[in-house]
Formats: sequence, structure tokens, C-alpha cells
Amino acid sequence: MEIPPSLILRLKENEKIAQKFNEIEISILTILNFQDFLERLLFEIRDKFSIGYIWISVIEESDIAKQLHDIQDSELLRTSTAFVPKKKFLSVTKNSQRPLLANKNLDIFHALVPEIPTYEMGSIAIAPITLDGKIIGSINQADKDKNRFEPGIDTSLLEQLALKVSLCLSNVTAHEQLKFLAFHDPLTGLLNRGVMERILEREFQRARRYKMELSLLFLDLDDFKSINDTFGHDNGDRALCHVSDCLARLKRDSDIVARFAGDEFIVILPSTSKAQATHYVNRVTTRLDSTPLSANDTPFYVNLSYGISTASEKGIDSSKSLLKAADKRLYQAKQNKRQHQNHSG
Repeated sequence: MEIPPSLILRLKENEKIAQKFNEIEISILTILNFQDFLERLLFEIRDKFSIGYIWISVIEESDIAKQLHDIQDSELLRTSTAFVPKKKFLSVTKNSQRPLLANKNLDIFHALVPEIPTYEMGSIAIAPITLDGKIIGSINQADKDKNRFEPGIDTSLLEQLALKVSLCLSNVTAHEQLKFLAFHDPLTGLLNRGVMERILEREFQRARRYKMELSLLFLDLDDFKSINDTFGHDNGDRALCHVSDCLARLKRDSDIVARFAGDEFIVILPSTSKAQATHYVNRVTTRLDSTPLSANDTPFYVNLSYGISTASEKGIDSSKSLLKAADKRLYQAKQNKRQHQNHSG
């Protein structure tokens, strides 16, 4: 039985497409950070398939959304990534894990398209991608030609690409998480003690060299053991995260917030006087006073004690002595509170 020439032509075409997909997979397989991975993926697909438009839609509530939001220096990702609420994404894609093709009524897909630039679409192909079995978004291709992604054409190769991207994305995510944990506290997401000490040394030397102000805040929670004993360790963790969130939200971009140990936090404040540091910590305590937490419908407040030291003080000759001075003043502040409470009692 003779094979029709049209079928032979289709088989050869599919073989070429499969080879291009294979080249893309090899290109992205060894990349282990989000920015390079996604930039390379977008570039390779656009380059090898001459696609009019290629972009990524990411479910806003997904595990990778925050990491992508944090990438600020990539023009390609800013203009080729759309963040979509989960409910809207699943509604548009009909909660399908298989590729979706369309060349009519394309307005319903605008929710998946980045705001800038404007796409002139005649047809669209949406290939959902997953992470640990959960849909987190899609790789999308569109063309002015309405026949490019006409419903009914074979999507098996597109499905394979989405699967390979999902597997590679799982590797990238695992590597990024390990890298994050090397520098950050796993509970609060703040920088850890080791990183903080290196930054403090750098800022101390800079302050000395350029005769700039530098203040250091050493803080801890009042009666943290009581919070754990009364409300449970889960709520103790919530209290730590609440404090870290307040510290981070109210700081300037140049300030560094870190978790030192247990319920202790450090804030490094470059170009900041003691009075300015005091103003900052007063804003933090005011925020904590106005935002109580709740456990079993019982509100409880998180209170702080703190000590401040500055690089210009007499006797401060190293980053370690700066840290030690703030620690000593924190201890004294806690002693004063206890004495006041005992006297009041």
C-alpha cells in the first residue's frame, strides 16, 4: 500500500517540529533560576517557530507568582508575563490540563494577555503548565493568521512541550527554594543571621570610610514564651511573622531586616541617626498596637523591646561592638520593663 505524499510531507514536518522542541528542551534543561529559564524559553520558542506572539500567564495565587513579581530587571518578562486570578484563569481555560486552540471569540482570552503590548490575534494556543501536579499557568502562542492555531489540529507536540517545561520548572523551583533557604529564615522569609552579619560588616566599613551615620536596632518580643504557652506555638509563629511583616513594610529600601535568632530581630539602618531609628521603631510599635492577632476569638497583642546603637558612638570600633552595644541596651530595656511591672504590681 502506497503512502500518500501528503502524509509523508506531514510526517516530515512533524519530525522537524519534534526536533525543534527537543532543541528547546536541551537549551532550558540546565538552567536553574527563574529569570534565565523563562527568558530562554520565550526566546527559543519565538525564534524556532516564528511565532507572532509568545507569553506566559501565571496564576496569581500560585507558588511561583511571588518570585516572578520580584524580578524587576527583565523587560522581556515584564512585557511577556500576565498575572491572572486563579478563578478567572480556570474559567477561561475550562480547567483543562490539555492545550486549548481557538480562532473565534478571542475576547474571552484577553484576561490571559499582558496589558502591554497589545496583541492582534487571529488564533491562539494555550498550553497549561503544572508544578507538583497543580496548574500554575500556561504558555501561550498567538498569531494574526486565524489558521495558525485552528481548533482540531494535532496538539500532541504542544502537549509534550508543556510537560517538559513543567518538569524543568519543577527543577528550577527546587533549586530556587534551596538558594532562598541558604540566605533566608524559612519561617519569616527575612534574611538570616549569617547574611545579616556580612551586610552589617559591609555597612559599618562604608559608614567609617565615608563618615556616614549608621544605626542598628536589636529587637525582641515581650513575653514570647507566654504567647506560646497561652495560645500555642502556631500562634507564636504567627506573632513572629506579624513582627517581621511590620518591620519589613515600614523600612526604607536601603534598610536591612533580619531574623537574628528565636524571637530576636535586627534592623540595619544606613545613613540614619539615633533619633531617626527611634522614629522608625515607634512607627513599628504603633502598627503592632493597632493590629492585634486573634486566637480562638481571643485577641492578643505583640509587644517589642529594643536597643539602638550607632557607629559614631565612642567605643564602637567594629560591627561586632555595634551589635553588642545594641544587644546590651535591649537587655537593659527589658530589665526596666520588668522593674516597672513589678513596681506597678
